[in-house]
Amino acid sequence: LANVLNEAALLTARRQGTQITQADLEEAIEKVIAGPERKSRRLSDEDKRRVAYHEVGHALVAAYSPSGDPVHKITIVPRGRAALGYTMQLPTEDQFLLTRSELVDRIRGMLGGRAAEEVFLGEVSTGAQNDLERATALARQMVAMYGMSERVGLASCAQRQPAFLNPLETQTQRDCSEETTREIDEEVKRILAQAYDEAKDVLSAHRDQVERLAAELIKHESMDGQTFYKLIGLEQPTIRIAEPGAVVSETPLKK
Repeated sequence: LANVLNEAALLTARRQGTQITQADLEEAIEKVIAGPERKSRRLSDEDKRRVAYHEVGHALVAAYSPSGDPVHKITIVPRGRAALGYTMQLPTEDQFLLTRSELVDRIRGMLGGRAAEEVFLGEVSTGAQNDLERATALARQMVAMYGMSERVGLASCAQRQPAFLNPLETQTQRDCSEETTREIDEEVKRILAQAYDEAKDVLSAHRDQVERLAAELIKHESMDGQTFYKLIGLEQPTIRIAEPGAVVSETPLKK
């Protein structure tokens, strides 16, 4: 939060403003999350089209997932070192626990970009590399840490770095049998494959919306959540803010 406010103050000073505006805060948040805009990084028309479909895929799959976080902004303006575009999602309220179905929804949304490339462009690209990394890591956590696989069961086989490699990690690596490790790998692949197929099904069922959103994104390069939900005919979810001074009930630990 401090970084965001500092960035917003710098943006205000650069435009010789006297007050931090909502636009300053929005830009500061994006800069902290994804890095500064790289307008000098000019994409070819074909790359811009591919990135547009990719980001629309993320957004639309999230919008049609029961527990997907609402879409706040979609852009194909390059930021930072690697991001050629991104989809920003914001939860409607603070959330400290996630259910299995919510994790699957997140994985499906992560794979929505690659699914859109395959369904609408006929070929996938290297643009989904980070998405695949995050989706695979989350699926593996579901199976090996959270006990969310009927096949593997309740055993925790999370691999952790030894303490001498990571001073912040106090637990050492826990070994699993070769059979269990193989089952974990197979279950991770199954979760990813199922989520990917579901993402493609969602996009195929809403082809007109994908085409409309991609065309709009190519034309304007960025799209806010209000415009996104208007174009797909859904009501934009609202963010619920906790009442100030709310009473929190705590259960003391028994000694």
